[in-house]
Amino acid sequence: MMKQKYLLVAMGAVLICLLSAWPFPGAGAETAETYKELRLFSEILSIVQNNYVEEVDAGKLLIGAINGMLATLDPHSSFMPPDVYQEMQIDTRGEFGGIGIEITIRDDILTIVSPIEDTPAFRAGLEAGDQIVKIGDKSTKGLSLVEAVSLMRGHKGTKLTITIMREGFDKPKDYSLVREIIKIKSVKAKILESGIGYVRIAQFQEQTADDLHALLAQLKKDNGSDLNGLILDLRNDPGGLLDQAVEVSDTFLSSGLIVYTEGREERSQMKFFANAEGTESAYPMVVLINGGSASAAEIVAGALQDHHRAVIMGTPSFGKGSVQTIISLEGNMGLRLTTALYFTPAGRSIQAKGIVPDIEVFPVQVKAAENLFFREENFANHLEVAQPGSPAGQATGKKDIKLTPQEHNDYQLMRALDLLKGWSLMREIRQKGAA
Repeated sequence: MMKQKYLLVAMGAVLICLLSAWPFPGAGAETAETYKELRLFSEILSIVQNNYVEEVDAGKLLIGAINGMLATLDPHSSFMPPDVYQEMQIDTRGEFGGIGIEITIRDDILTIVSPIEDTPAFRAGLEAGDQIVKIGDKSTKGLSLVEAVSLMRGHKGTKLTITIMREGFDKPKDYSLVREIIKIKSVKAKILESGIGYVRIAQFQEQTADDLHALLAQLKKDNGSDLNGLILDLRNDPGGLLDQAVEVSDTFLSSGLIVYTEGREERSQMKFFANAEGTESAYPMVVLINGGSASAAEIVAGALQDHHRAVIMGTPSFGKGSVQTIISLEGNMGLRLTTALYFTPAGRSIQAKGIVPDIEVFPVQVKAAENLFFREENFANHLEVAQPGSPAGQATGKKDIKLTPQEHNDYQLMRALDLLKGWSLMREIRQKGAA
């Protein structure tokens, strides 16, 4: 109640100041019109307070007015009361309570940008592009992002049912989920085979770039030498912090523009450049993206694509090319306001367009190829011939395969691996030919 009183007093003070100053000599027509509309707002507020069928809470009316105002701008601008503002700060540190999805409003419909890896939403099979029709028993029609997040967040162990409509569904389908403490491990890495590294960035948080540098060093140590190639997996990465996207891009670029932003205010017009210090060697790279790759993930993919540092593979990304500034307000509240658009080094706007892959690969599920053909080795009593320099009967020529069954069935990952292996093979052939 004290918070609502504070808001009421603050808004009232602003209105009094504005209304007492209107009109004043030299005021432009636009300013005068704004003050006129503020007078109208004040008049309607007074009428509602005095004449509505039930007594109303003026604080709630003012919060509703603020949310309504911001909703006319874009889906990503919003007012954050203390609980939401606190959760936003927790999100960037990688831990919060909920079901594990990033959401937006697309064409006035609450839509999943991407499920976060290894969360209730991810395990339940929710997908990027799914439309959320209901949260519990509440329709999402007209619901703001802040309200939707508030409904989906909750204590660990509590149940939540959300109703999803997806392309191919005859009717909406209910998904029953149990909330967890969502702890997002920002970066994961491993050696796949033939010295090819795999790095997965799930979300851009405060420590993402530092974690990436540490894991790349570990990959090289595990490999015993520099990498022969790297797959950077940004699929279903909803984005996060701009500065981390810049640092991750800088890891693979030695010079040049990474991203720039354009906005109305001078401080919204920024340029970020790569520098040579700490840059990885120029091993071949494939970056995997899909419709769940958004915001910071698109900055990285766009920068590496424009500088011809990596082959971008997968399906077109989400297309969130706007920058939100978090403005702290008194009372531990905040304002998330879209203040700029970002552009790739070549001047491409990603907003509502996304990054288009160099090689488009759809996520087809495939079976392991070794069972598709009957071979000589499948005959009973087939002859075993020892290879030169090898003990009789010992299998030779096989690589140290470190892929899991899930990775084998990831068609996009397998195509990225094939591309890098082919790249390495062609380099070896050329070197032998030159010798």
